[in-house]
Amino acid sequence: MQRNRRIGRCRSGALAAAVATAALGALASTAQAVTLSPLNGTPDASPDTQISFLGAPAAQIAHVSVTGSRSGSHSGTLRGYASAAGASFVPARGFTQGERVTVSALVGPRGHAARVGTSFTIARLVSYPLPAGRTLPPAKPGANQSFVSQPALQPPTVRVTTSSPAASSGDIFLTADGGRGQNGAMIIDGAGRLVWFAPAAKGDAVTDLQVSSYEGKPVLTYWQGHIDLGVGFGSDVILGSDYRPVASVQAGNGYFADLHELQLTPQGSAYLSAYTLVRADLSAVGGSHDGALQDAVVQQVDVKTGLVMFEWHAYGHVDLTDSYAKSPRDSNRPWDFFHLNSIAPDPWGDGDFLISSRNTWAAYEINRQSGSILWRIGGRKSSFRMGAGTGTAYQHDARWQLDHTITIFDNGATPKAHAYSRAIHEQIDFKHRTVKLLGRYVRAPPLLSGSQGNDQTLGGGGSFVGWGEAPYFTEFNAAGQAVFDAHLPAPTQVYRAFRAPWSATPAAPPAIALKVTGASTTTVYASWNGATGVSAWRVLGGATPATLETLATVPSAGFETAIAIPSAAPVFAVQALGASGETLASSHAIAR
Repeated sequence: MQRNRRIGRCRSGALAAAVATAALGALASTAQAVTLSPLNGTPDASPDTQISFLGAPAAQIAHVSVTGSRSGSHSGTLRGYASAAGASFVPARGFTQGERVTVSALVGPRGHAARVGTSFTIARLVSYPLPAGRTLPPAKPGANQSFVSQPALQPPTVRVTTSSPAASSGDIFLTADGGRGQNGAMIIDGAGRLVWFAPAAKGDAVTDLQVSSYEGKPVLTYWQGHIDLGVGFGSDVILGSDYRPVASVQAGNGYFADLHELQLTPQGSAYLSAYTLVRADLSAVGGSHDGALQDAVVQQVDVKTGLVMFEWHAYGHVDLTDSYAKSPRDSNRPWDFFHLNSIAPDPWGDGDFLISSRNTWAAYEINRQSGSILWRIGGRKSSFRMGAGTGTAYQHDARWQLDHTITIFDNGATPKAHAYSRAIHEQIDFKHRTVKLLGRYVRAPPLLSGSQGNDQTLGGGGSFVGWGEAPYFTEFNAAGQAVFDAHLPAPTQVYRAFRAPWSATPAAPPAIALKVTGASTTTVYASWNGATGVSAWRVLGGATPATLETLATVPSAGFETAIAIPSAAPVFAVQALGASGETLASSHAIAR
């Protein structure tokens, strides 16, 4: 012990120098760890872009200089993120289309800050008016459900064709779009009975309903908006377990959130997809030197503030010649060369993420620090030798699994490239630079789905597969056997489908409706849109709302329960009861 102290004293100067060197190194490392967006070299940033500094506390970002080659120096406000260290410089005015923007700032503690910077080009935007929302044709007989107590709800009919006791527990989450009747988000139980339905606004579409977590609580998320050019222009919704809005997630920098992806992080940010329509030289792919390009954008958005924390563009990172999309012919119609359709943050928390590009037939691992492509599987320039059965075409939903394997929904169309669609499980051998097929799920009879679709890995090794454009959803066990299968009526599309536990108590009261069936008989209809814990209904009746008494108690019969009551009471109400007979909620009283 004494010897160690003497060594410490005699080397105190060297130790101090080492500590100082390490501290300076840490400061330099902090500056290097800051990611600036738009990323250096981005060829088509938005004229409304903010400058994002992700990775350093807002208090350590200073002397921000933003200069446009045509618009000159820009003043602005530095605003911090709620979910991570960092801040966005929000310019007081927009940039000029086609100009070059140069950014620099000092990052780090005062007196020890390091200079960081980025330079990017502002896009020349394509003027493309989005059409008004679609008016759906009327539903065919039997295609939609209807309810006496909820006449405004007309979700599509669900037909279950396979249901095994081996199927997973939990409800099923999907969206209905493009059919006849109402679009909307819906939850059904394992028997196909409706649990909850939220119809889309007239002319709007809804996609990607799933259970997530926000601020440590279970929530529902989905996208709503208009669809054109095969992508979405709208926003994302977060609902609590009472179905009240918790937050709305908008794309930043002047974009609209796209229908394809929203992934919430535990810290309170969201990854989302967006699209921008820009002028670009498309001569290399048979188009115009001044053609219209539909570029795909990844954003990480701070949910509470709405600020953009990170942004990545496919254009500038992926060659246009990598695309399998038909060559552009109309210089005024945007060419969708990439078609981003999923974003999967690495589950081990390194900040990188995996994306899927439908139109290049490839999945890409993106470095969040630089935006560079670390590697790609599939497509024209795969980083790995693709083993038998691993190639995809027009695929969706590339997802990392915790064991470092990848699941993908391989559409195989449109146009037809494979005989059928399938959900596949792959493993990358980084040492030998190969990709191996671990397994696949194919429905019987097989489906060929030209768009959409997903593969959700379940506990026990099974999968829940949504077939997208083909409105089917199937659960497979680990052996590849279908233990659940159901569908909606064509031409409805389901985008993705998921199975998960869900417990909800709606903020809205139960609904009640009456039908007078005789001089002294009444049928009472009771429902509670979204409730998961209703075991029975209690019917109350009386001369006035203040004098109601119990007339009957009956088990719940699904979404809506019809109860025949031998009574001509002037006023009726219902109460939803839980598993122990406790009163969960009461309806309003209505007159007979």
